[in-house]
Amino acid sequence: MPDSRLAAGDPAPDFTLASDTGRQVNLYALLEDGRKVIVYFYPAAMTPGCTTQACDFTDSLDALQAAGYTVVGISKDDPAKLAKFRERDGLTISLLSDPELTVHRAYGTYGEKKLYGKLVEGVIRSTFVVGADGKIEVAQYNVKATGHVAKLRRELDVA
Repeated sequence: MPDSRLAAGDPAPDFTLASDTGRQVNLYALLEDGRKVIVYFYPAAMTPGCTTQACDFTDSLDALQAAGYTVVGISKDDPAKLAKFRERDGLTISLLSDPELTVHRAYGTYGEKKLYGKLVEGVIRSTFVVGADGKIEVAQYNVKATGHVAKLRRELDVA
C-alpha cells in the first residue's frame, strides 16, 4: 500500500520541485494569492494515457484558471524530459519533477497497485485539489487518464 493516503481536510504536504522550465515551484507560494491548486500525479511523460490527461488539463486550463485554479502535474521524470513533453504536445500546464518520489510518497501516490491484473509497485495516478488555506479539498486515487479532467470539472462546477 502507499505510504499514506490523504483525505479532504488534511493539510496538503508542501513541496518545492523543479519545473519543465527549470524554475523552482513551491505549492504554498502558489496559494498565496488566494488561488486553489490542482495537483495531479501521473506515471510517465510521453506515454499515451499521461499524454491524454496532460492535453485534457491544457485544454481546460483557461476555464480552470478563470475559476481560480492553478494546475501542476507531477511525475518522476527529469525536467529535460518534461520540457520535451511540453514542447511535443503544446502543453501549457506546469510539469514538475519528483525523481526521488518524495512528494509522491507524501501524497500516497507511490506504492502497490494493480497493473493488468498483477500487483506492482509504481505511481498511482491521482488528483488533489488544495484549497487556498493549504488543506486538501478533494483527494482522488486511481483515477482514469481518459475523461478524468471532464469529470473533475463537473465536480468542481467549472463550466
